[in-house]
Amino acid sequence: MVRFSSSLEDKQPQKRNNKVREDFDLDYSRLTQSEIRQKPAYTQEVPNYVERQPPVIEYDDYDNISLDEKPQINEPLQFHPKDNIQFGVEYSPNSKPPVIGNNYMIRSNSIIYNDVVIGDNFRTGHNVVIRENTNIGDDVLIGTNTVIEGNVIIGNDVSIQSNVYIPTNSVIEDNVFIGPCACFTNDKYPVRINYELIGPRIRRGASIGGNTTFLSNVEIGEGSIVAAGAIVIHSVPPFYLAIGTPARIKPLPDHLKVPNKL
Repeated sequence: MVRFSSSLEDKQPQKRNNKVREDFDLDYSRLTQSEIRQKPAYTQEVPNYVERQPPVIEYDDYDNISLDEKPQINEPLQFHPKDNIQFGVEYSPNSKPPVIGNNYMIRSNSIIYNDVVIGDNFRTGHNVVIRENTNIGDDVLIGTNTVIEGNVIIGNDVSIQSNVYIPTNSVIEDNVFIGPCACFTNDKYPVRINYELIGPRIRRGASIGGNTTFLSNVEIGEGSIVAAGAIVIHSVPPFYLAIGTPARIKPLPDHLKVPNKL
């Protein structure tokens, strides 16, 4: 894990000093066909470059050659402590490797931290991150690029689609569907004042649409539905519909009061 503090200065990319031929600045749309045919063929003017070979160094004369000719040794990067840069992840001495049940499929570039317990029939997309102290039940799908920040409880028969963000201290009960790009939060006053981080509580059988946003410490009741694109700022009662920005709460129609078919 690499963290950059605010003391580091952003470096602007260096501009290339490529020399552009003046002929390219002409507006060829204003030239006649005869004038265009008189223009030189640039492909014939490209010089033939000769590949430069490195000098041959005799080991007997190694101490006498200049520094520019000596092969450079790549030493480990060293950073000042005030830069706040750390490489790798150090687990606590009492942490345990993740435990995963039977019949799992974990796709490439997925990362599962220590102290994670996962049940049977677990599946992931690519680039999934599951951090420490997360408990996941049976028959759970975690979609591509989804991030679970740790200290999260996920029940059985849960389907979480791609690009979902689940913060710490969140609870997702059984038979829940979460659409792509849903974003949950757990900080009521980000980077302003100290506040207890409380993520969402998604009760059993709830269905969350794509591109939805949830403020911290909201509860989505059992069997309720959050429509796509909604911004949920208050808790949703059981078997209700949240729709709009900010979300308006309406009773769920009778024909939608059925379990999710995952």
